[in-house]
Amino acid sequence: MNHSGAPLSQFFNRHRAAGTPLVLATIAETLGSTYRKAGAQMLISPDGSAAGLLSGGCLEADLMERAQKVLDTGVAMAIEYDTRSSDDILWGIGLGCEGAMRIVLTRLDQNNGYQPFAHVEQARSDNRSARFALVTATENSAYPLGTTYRGGEANIPTAVATALSTTTSLVRTQANSATTIEVDRAKFLIVTIALPIQLLLLGAGPDAMPVAEFAAMLDWHVCVLDHRPAYADASRFPRAKRVISQPVAQLETHLQNARYDAAVVMSHHLTSDAGYLSALAHSAIPYVGLLGPAPRRARLMNDIGSRAEGFHGRLHGPIGLDIGATSPETIALAIISEIQAVLAGRSGRSFSETTDAARPTL
Repeated sequence: MNHSGAPLSQFFNRHRAAGTPLVLATIAETLGSTYRKAGAQMLISPDGSAAGLLSGGCLEADLMERAQKVLDTGVAMAIEYDTRSSDDILWGIGLGCEGAMRIVLTRLDQNNGYQPFAHVEQARSDNRSARFALVTATENSAYPLGTTYRGGEANIPTAVATALSTTTSLVRTQANSATTIEVDRAKFLIVTIALPIQLLLLGAGPDAMPVAEFAAMLDWHVCVLDHRPAYADASRFPRAKRVISQPVAQLETHLQNARYDAAVVMSHHLTSDAGYLSALAHSAIPYVGLLGPAPRRARLMNDIGSRAEGFHGRLHGPIGLDIGATSPETIALAIISEIQAVLAGRSGRSFSETTDAARPTL
């Protein structure tokens, strides 16, 4: 298998535009320790290229062979992998992953409108909460394996229809979440679509470029805004969703018409940064990062006066995790890492430290 390294959205849109059929691999359920959990997805094309991972690369070669059968026949397939014994050799590789999973493969093409992934992509593009249901096991001919539902279908079970129509808050994790409903002798996986993190970069200087690039690699949606037209040049930020040139004074109006999960103030211009912060203080953006040392932050907080109170618990400055960053690229890594940790509700500590802390003292 030739893994493209491209985000699922980019891979999907490219192949759909070309009319190329794809196979969608969806994890239906897991047991034990697995790389991904129920609801995770992967796309496989006829030429052997793919996007997304369901394991650390252990299962994908076998999935490719199974996917070819689904492409040829159009018939959905369910596969079960069990790697809970380290003594087992699977396809010549001793995995010992201590987990098991069931994966459903379905064909996407123009005849079925590339569903359900077209629905996934539309929700992500619109930044709109959405779900879909997938039949992952069945003894009922009315609900064939691999059939998908988005709500509103005439033959959908009431319990599934209710689950799909239930209003949910926006999901900002990097992976879909899922639950299973068993009804009418069939299992329906209800997948809540994870939406991309919306990142606003206020300042389009050279050091903002690697921040935008790292964020885009994570499939975040990036908007770059700068009051200087020479900096707010879309050609400098090819992977950003939007690049905007507008006066600092118009930011508050912009924020009323957009929803962001994180904003980074990095214009390197004291007066402009004060204006950006003044507007952000009245927003509901959960993460606001400010580039620069602590004395600069203190001066800016003093400059915006009482509005500084609006940042309680959400202003991060100096910005970023302490990883010894000294270059634009490492600073960008520190910034993106902190945003990821904060939005995920994590500390940003090393896993080895958290593991060691849980060990009993001898």
